[in-house]
Amino acid sequence: VSNVAGIGNGARHGVLLKGSEVIGDFSRVDTIVFDKTGTLTVGNPEVAEKAYYSENTERVLGYLASIERESDHPLAKAVLKEIGETTFSSVENTEVVKGGGIIATVEGKRVAVGNVALMEREKVGLNEQARQDIARFEKNGNSLVLTAVDGELAVLMGIRDQIRPGVKEDLQALKRLGVKDLVVLSGDNQGTVDLVAAELGLTEAHGHMLPEDKSAYIGKLQEQGQIVAFVGDGVNDSPSLALADIGIAMGSGTDVAIETSDVVLMNSDFSRLPHALGLTKITARNMKQNILIAVGVVLLLLGSLLFSDWMNMAIGMLVHEGSILVVILNGMRLLNFSLKGDKKGTVTDPKSDFILEK
Repeated sequence: VSNVAGIGNGARHGVLLKGSEVIGDFSRVDTIVFDKTGTLTVGNPEVAEKAYYSENTERVLGYLASIERESDHPLAKAVLKEIGETTFSSVENTEVVKGGGIIATVEGKRVAVGNVALMEREKVGLNEQARQDIARFEKNGNSLVLTAVDGELAVLMGIRDQIRPGVKEDLQALKRLGVKDLVVLSGDNQGTVDLVAAELGLTEAHGHMLPEDKSAYIGKLQEQGQIVAFVGDGVNDSPSLALADIGIAMGSGTDVAIETSDVVLMNSDFSRLPHALGLTKITARNMKQNILIAVGVVLLLLGSLLFSDWMNMAIGMLVHEGSILVVILNGMRLLNFSLKGDKKGTVTDPKSDFILEK
């Protein structure tokens, strides 16, 4: 009864809990690990700063747009939006470098689009001005997209994403609900990740993380005895979602992420995460209450049968059925659960022990 009521309450409040086992594990989570883009941030980045190092800027931007239009990465969409109308060329010999970017041939020229690590792999020379620009862009919290043509740096773009409104308050609510560590793992540069962590008050922040690095980090936390939940939305997050004790996917994320996860936040509403954690804790407590009620009544009836003369079949059946009704009603109280101060839910009686401070 408690599980059904808890799952029903979650569905009404935009939280999909995939089964009763999820409730028990989620209620004991003490560490939550977040992906950055599309989770802590809106997932709609825009080009904030740019620098050009080539005389043929228009042609290079055409090469860049031709390559990026074949990608569905949020940074690629931001680049295309910034470039706008341009002349597209055919792209050949495309090579995707995991955690680095894309290398392709455009009009007979080798074009590399990606981060600093990709430029180093391609032995692209970075002069003093380019290094200063890279350092400044990173300090301002930008994700970097560099474009090199035939081994020469041509374009540098700094792309910035906005933090989701209200996320800081939601993270504080998670701490009040008993979460000890809040960690962000991202493929972005360390400077950008550090800025996000400082603004949101996160416990740890790690950048330059590949999908396998994220999974390895989660495994390390689990070996230390921590119960870990991972929140993500992309295809690259799927291994971490599957490995974590509880995988939480944003509703607007990829189908793979949603399928792999244990919990889905519908409409990608991050504010539903504190509600989900509070709901699972209350549901787990409610189940313990119901077990104590049921077992307590049985022990009372057995004791009365053995050590008293007034107990008979009729009284035993009446008391037992009454205890079942009490258990059902106690479980149904979960249908009205809402975090105190949650404007998106129905706030119940402030005296109720089902109210948690937000």
